[in-house]
Amino acid sequence: MRILLLTQVVPYPPDSGPKIKTFNLLRYLSRRHAVHLVSFARSRDEAAAAESLRDLCEGVTTVGLRRSALRDVGYLVRSLVSGRPFLIERDDSVAMRASITALLQERRFDAVHADQLSMAQFAVDLSVPLRVLDEHNAVWTIVHRATIRERWGPHRLVAELEWRKLRRYEAEICQKFDLVTVVSTHDYLALLESGRAIFPAKVIPIAVDTGELKFRAHAPEDGHVVSVATMFYPPNADGVHWFATEVFPVVRREVPRVQFYVVGGRPPLKITRLAGERTGVVVTGYVANLDPLLRQSAVMVVPVHSGSGMRVKILEAFARGIPVVSTTVGAEGIDARPGEHLLIADEPYKFARAVVRLLTHPFEAERLARAGRDLVERRYDWRSALSPLDEIYPIHCQRLGGDASVATSLFGPANG
Repeated sequence: MRILLLTQVVPYPPDSGPKIKTFNLLRYLSRRHAVHLVSFARSRDEAAAAESLRDLCEGVTTVGLRRSALRDVGYLVRSLVSGRPFLIERDDSVAMRASITALLQERRFDAVHADQLSMAQFAVDLSVPLRVLDEHNAVWTIVHRATIRERWGPHRLVAELEWRKLRRYEAEICQKFDLVTVVSTHDYLALLESGRAIFPAKVIPIAVDTGELKFRAHAPEDGHVVSVATMFYPPNADGVHWFATEVFPVVRREVPRVQFYVVGGRPPLKITRLAGERTGVVVTGYVANLDPLLRQSAVMVVPVHSGSGMRVKILEAFARGIPVVSTTVGAEGIDARPGEHLLIADEPYKFARAVVRLLTHPFEAERLARAGRDLVERRYDWRSALSPLDEIYPIHCQRLGGDASVATSLFGPANG
């Protein structure tokens, strides 16, 4: 099949959760089908990175995307007037629509795969036999969870409006696609809740490469706590700040020399201010090669309180043999059992006790690490975990050739 893949960010290098998810999706599809990638690119470097994907793709097209605080004010005003969510208005693009239209005039595609909610607007009305929306998250729940942690004021008022608009928009757009893929049943239920209408869906988890991620057993000299997350994503920054200010001081009282490494690009000021010898917090920013730092890490923490989907960082920690302490929200979507594969805590003191337990009981840490590695090998390696894609895009089939009955027979009647 010839598939048009629309992505909000160039999925290379695969150095963040969304990019890892999409890169592995692209790797899997490209082994079986002809894929043309169309992606936004925020810089020349990102556009150049897209060129690295030509070996996987039939073709690669990038569309420039510029963002600024001033532009965001304009998008917010448009959102208030139009009733569409700010996140959708911000990513709407005449240039993206024109690029897609030009491609469809040049060649025939059997399917379009819109990667993430913001790309749905470019795919929903295309005249192709099969339209698939890939929901990395139930996006409205991310904004909703973040909103209820905000203090009342103008920012919270805008956020309240945004999550309600997102819930309505997400429900409506999902019902207009032939199929929606979700990373977990939890996300599917959240999307159903948003619209109270059933739509065709398939659960396909986020996957990692257990061949590239080597397991390393815990060693007594490994003594640091680490968080790996994109720091410009507010739920990650808020969670790290909570851990550094409310949890880590308790850990340091019992394990005085332990350090907390905060790894992730573009950390905001409230995170960089945490760093210092007195606090034991080290803010590294973006790190291209994580291996040396992770070899020194005894525990990975995932202290998020808002968000949706699956945390790739947990799967990668499992694969590498790093024991994990997470909040309940952080571990959502992963079939990991508390006490068997990782430790779960939501209150500061309990979270601190879980971290101390792993720092001071190496046999317990190794038991969790080995169980986590076994789980990720069995359930979340991309070569097997993404096999449900073969039901969406059959390997041995006639081209749809404009006959939408193939899509209908797979997923039921198309909506919209």
